[in-house]
Amino acid sequence: MHKYILRRFLLLIPVLLGVMFIIFSLNYITPGDPARIMLGEQADDWQVEQVREEMGLNDPYFVRLGNFFINTFRLDFGRSLLTRRPVIEEITARYPTTIHLAVMSVLFAVFVGVPLGIISATKQYSIFDNFVTVLGMIGISMPSFWMAIMLVLLFSIQLGWLPPTGWNSPINWIMPVITLGASPLSVVMRFTRSSMLEVIRQDYIRTARAKGQKESKVVLNHALKNALIPVITIVGLQFGFLMGGAVVTEQIFAIAGLGNFMITSIHMRDYPIIQGGVLLIAFTFSLINLSVDCLYAYVDPRIRSQYS
Repeated sequence: MHKYILRRFLLLIPVLLGVMFIIFSLNYITPGDPARIMLGEQADDWQVEQVREEMGLNDPYFVRLGNFFINTFRLDFGRSLLTRRPVIEEITARYPTTIHLAVMSVLFAVFVGVPLGIISATKQYSIFDNFVTVLGMIGISMPSFWMAIMLVLLFSIQLGWLPPTGWNSPINWIMPVITLGASPLSVVMRFTRSSMLEVIRQDYIRTARAKGQKESKVVLNHALKNALIPVITIVGLQFGFLMGGAVVTEQIFAIAGLGNFMITSIHMRDYPIIQGGVLLIAFTFSLINLSVDCLYAYVDPRIRSQYS
């Protein structure tokens, strides 16, 4: 078990190094002068050149790339070109809000999608199954920004039940969580249904029923655990996608999270913030994949036996 986790952890190192290389290279070839952005359009050319020299922007590509790697390992992402505050402070001040939104959304998707998928599989071709299937197709097909606007128009403007913006109290969480979690919920529900349908047709499920065990015990104790592996995979992937999807949701609901801040930074060409934010999201995604791999070993004894 420990060997399996260690091996998966070591595989993260080349992934993160590759992400760092891609982030720096994309920012390097992106048009725009950070020194000019920081000083403003009215600054003299000699002032801009002086700032470029101080920031190392005149250095060759590989020198800047090496400095970026060294500074990243030191958790030094530089300073924001706009606020002049350290990037790590700007990011960590907003990162918990984005994580909170993503966690709440994935919990909503799991705790609603998995039971719906189980019931839909055990009642195949019933009215409930058809209704859930149609609902899942709508959830996957509906753009999140359109759903967010419709929720605001209905529950905030027309009915006045929910506040349209903010993230200060649980009542503010409802619409953003539904908006961000609707598509993952549909995906989780459909994967749970298909996985359960495959498992409940196996011989050991038929044997458990022949022994007289209750249907609920057969479904929950025997079928569900073996059907969880693909569901765990899709939940881990959806959590990573939610980190990126939170950008649109935070914009619409005016949530002061990392995604909203990065959109502003992209518009203002604040490259240190963009580099630090994307790298943090990539690192979070990698840790989520590592956690999913560890859950594999916990759920599936065949994986544990390979490293025992």
